[in-house]
Amino acid sequence: MITALIRADGRIEPLAATLAALVPGVAEGLVADAVVIAAKHDAETAAVAEGVGAAHVVSAVDGEAWAAGAALARREWLLCLEAGDVPASGWILALERFVAFAGEPRIGQLSGPLRRLDAAALIEALFGVSRARRGLVVHRTLLDRSGLSARLRPVRIGARLERPAF
Repeated sequence: MITALIRADGRIEPLAATLAALVPGVAEGLVADAVVIAAKHDAETAAVAEGVGAAHVVSAVDGEAWAAGAALARREWLLCLEAGDVPASGWILALERFVAFAGEPRIGQLSGPLRRLDAAALIEALFGVSRARRGLVVHRTLLDRSGLSARLRPVRIGARLERPAF
């Protein structure tokens, strides 16, 4: 049903934690594949991706990284994660419901650690999201090289992302 896009920073432990956290989603048939997106070529990251059957792509341009991963995705819905993100209990059912009932292409938002309300967060709340980022569930037709092709307000999905310390 979905492809997990995981931006890696070269550290193996956070990447391994995120990939391991997705295994129950694979077993339930929710996560069909994964794409590991690296900012620079790293043999260890590539080996970990290959070892779990994930695709691997290098994209040095930050704004185009999600689009580079989406180009290799095999499913229509994309779950955007950073290495180290671990979906909390209940995420599988919450994402299944979102994808099943979303209708037209839209954007979903998993909640994460609380962040300070800044100008960017306020603009997103009022006018919608302009670029892909961690915690979003995006229909691939909305993602292009410049970010998101439509500025939509994300629908809150009843699941959280946690970030264990590494």
